[in-house]
Amino acid sequence: MSSHDAFVAAAYLCSLVGVGGLIIWILADQRERRRELAQLEASGARRRSDRPGGAS
Repeated sequence: MSSHDAFVAAAYLCSLVGVGGLIIWILADQRERRRELAQLEASGARRRSDRPGGAS
């Protein structure tokens, strides 16, 4: 493997790790937001879209 091939492989690996990390972060954040939303709805908070007449 030439040095150019090693560089390309390392670049792909770094990109894969970076994109994978972002995907994991987004999924974890989504899970947390859904948990917060469930807590708010359980405490009686309602969405604006649930009000008569819809959101304004």
